[in-house]
Amino acid sequence: MKALHFSRLAALTAAAALPIALAAPASAATTIAFDCQADAPIIGPQQVSLNQDADVTAPATVAPGGAFDVVIDPAPNEVPGEVSGNTVKNINTFALKFPIPANSTFVSADLAGGSGLGDTAPTIAVADGVATLSFPGPIAGGATFELPTVTAHLTAGQSGTIETKLSGTSYSDPGLTFKAVAGTIIGDITAPTACFPNPSPVFTTTTIG
Repeated sequence: MKALHFSRLAALTAAAALPIALAAPASAATTIAFDCQADAPIIGPQQVSLNQDADVTAPATVAPGGAFDVVIDPAPNEVPGEVSGNTVKNINTFALKFPIPANSTFVSADLAGGSGLGDTAPTIAVADGVATLSFPGPIAGGATFELPTVTAHLTAGQSGTIETKLSGTSYSDPGLTFKAVAGTIIGDITAPTACFPNPSPVFTTTTIG
């Protein structure tokens, strides 16, 4: 398992994010680059760039109509205690989205492990062809946390390929959202933050046949 690496945390109220990569072939480490915008009051929008590593697995092939799993095992992370001279109070209200891949059907998902995520356990739900992993937090500034391992159970279609990706194409169409709370010289401020993978790679290609 690999650790998270954050870069260009320039936003006054930005703290951290919890992206998950949805599957790489066989067993491998995947890094996702996220482009985020924190909508900080008074200060205005602030851009944040970050990376997330995760160990992921998915089969290279599956029989038509066959069952298969995508397993996502995210690396641990630590919320910064301070950003740009301002104390990070917490990050909260997380929602991470990924589309159910074309040529497949979602059956169910299991969550296992995870730590430091607050009193309410994460949940995963599917609506309109999109799966959303969410939990309220909060996670305090300077705290260590780890997302749960996600095992998504899918059924293959009759032909073609099954490609897994994260949702999100822009700040107005995010795949990841959260709120960052920071203490500043004007008091505590909360910055809703929207992120999307940029670029948005295909993590897994499973061939039906």
